[in-house]
Parts: sequence; structure tokens; C-alpha cells
Amino acid sequence: MIELHLHLDGCVRPETVWELAKEQQIDLGAKDLAELRYLMQVPEDCKTLHECLERFHVPLKVMQTADAMERVTFELVEDLAKLGLHYGEIRFAPQLSLGKGLSQDEVVEATIKGAKKGMEAYPQIKCGLILCCMRGENNQQENLQTIETAKKYLGDVVCAVDLAGAESLYPTENFAAVFEKANAYHLPRTIHAGEAAGPDSIRQALIYGTKRLGHGVNAVYDDALVQELIEKGITLEVCVTSNYHTKLVDSIEKHPVKKLFDAGVHVTVNSDNMTVSDTNLCKEIQIWKERLGFTDADMAKMQEYAEEARFLK
Repeated sequence: MIELHLHLDGCVRPETVWELAKEQQIDLGAKDLAELRYLMQVPEDCKTLHECLERFHVPLKVMQTADAMERVTFELVEDLAKLGLHYGEIRFAPQLSLGKGLSQDEVVEATIKGAKKGMEAYPQIKCGLILCCMRGENNQQENLQTIETAKKYLGDVVCAVDLAGAESLYPTENFAAVFEKANAYHLPRTIHAGEAAGPDSIRQALIYGTKRLGHGVNAVYDDALVQELIEKGITLEVCVTSNYHTKLVDSIEKHPVKKLFDAGVHVTVNSDNMTVSDTNLCKEIQIWKERLGFTDADMAKMQEYAEEARFLK
């Protein structure tokens, strides 16, 4: 199995966050592990993407040291291997782990170390790291540094860049300078678009040269755009449970992914955030089959799409 869309900070084990917080003497605002788990998972009545994104604040509190970044990366590779994956891509924003004085380079070096240790312990799996730039205000320098760091470490583990964060608040068009530099360095990329904003956000991402879209499901509202995705072979990294949690859809059954797949769009199955959304790739596959009408043959086709789109071969 292959997974292309997985956020490191959304997949940290609650037990690990609890232990790291004790080691680092950080108050997480939870009296025990059960309460911490509640703080790290999306509530069933979650209203917006922004409310969902708040769940990442807790694990990020402890993801500020090299040892912590190495550990959580190793553990995610371990978790993916135990689920039966043979390939996975893990994304994270180095700029969100600078609170205790690390540089972006040091954050990435620690994460590479954790990924390599995981692959050595579980040789059945190969994992790549995608470095995320972040949507936000006054962080252009941080984003440009992420691009520089990606250029420096691009290779057998670091494999691409991304743009993540609050899409409806910070339009894709605001990040032209980031992708001008990514283009100059010939960096592979995927871009979050078409999740909390509409078709125009997706079109802008395509202008920036992406061949993959994080989510991208709002393309369904524009027939011409759907046809463009098909003609260009653009891969959508779709995360159904996460999309339901962020209220992109009112119910899982109303998710438009089957319509996109049946039209010929290169759709792939992903979990997005294993801890935040209390899911994993195996659970997502069952949801797609039992609640959205996908067949085993459909699943096999989407694994082919994922194989074609993966950044590391």
C-alpha cells in the first residue's frame, strides 16, 4: 500500500506527546493521557478547517527539539510499516519547530535521521519527506528558507515541497515568490488547494506547476477544471475522513470523490492525520468501499495512480 498525504504533526502518538511533555516540563493543559488524546483529536462537532487546525497546536509544543523530531518521525515510519505500507510520504513544516532555537536545516536533519532509522528497522517500507511552506502573514522569509532547505537536502529522503495551512484565509495566489524559487530550483511539489477554497485556488496551484494537489476535491464544481485535471494527469491526494471533519462535506456519503474518480481524475486514498482524525490508510480504504461505493478494482487502480505520482521511485 502507498500513502501520499500524511502530516507528521497530525500523526504523533498521544503517549509520545505525554512523555515528551514530561521530559521537557511542558504543561499541555491535560491532567492525564485520556484528556490529552481528546485535545489532539478533532471533535465530532468540528465546524471549520481552522478549528481542526487547532488540534496541531498540542503536539507542536513538544516538537521543538532535534531528539523529539527524530523520535516522532521514527515512530510514524514504524506505524506505517506495521499497517502494511511499502511506501509513504510524510510532510511537515520545519518553520513550526524553531521555538527552542533550532534552524530549519537542523529540524530537517533530525527528521531525516528519524526516517532513516525507521527504514533501517523496517526495511519493507520506504518513506519520503515533504517540506511544507505555510500559508500565513509575515512569514515569507520562513517560506523562502524552507525552499532553500529543500534544495539543500533534496535526495533519497527529502523529496518535495508543499504549501499547507488555512487556504480560505491566505489565498494560493499570495505565494508566487515561493514557487518562483521552487521553479528556479526545479523542486518537485504538491500544493494544498481545493479544500477550503474553490476552483480558482486549484487553477493557481496548477499555474505554479504542481502535478499533485492536496485534496483538490472542490474541482468537482467546475467541469472544465475537472477535464483539465484529467488531460494533465494531475493526481489528487484525497482524505475523506479529514474532509468530513473540516466540513468540506456534510457527511462522508456526500463526498464527491467517487464522481471525480469515475470521470477519470487520478484520485488516491489518504488519511491526512492519523491521530487528529483517528484514522489510517486501512480504515480509509474500508470507508471508501463500504460508504462510497468503491470496488477492489477501483482501489487497485488508485494504488496505480499513487505509484505513478510518488516522488521517490
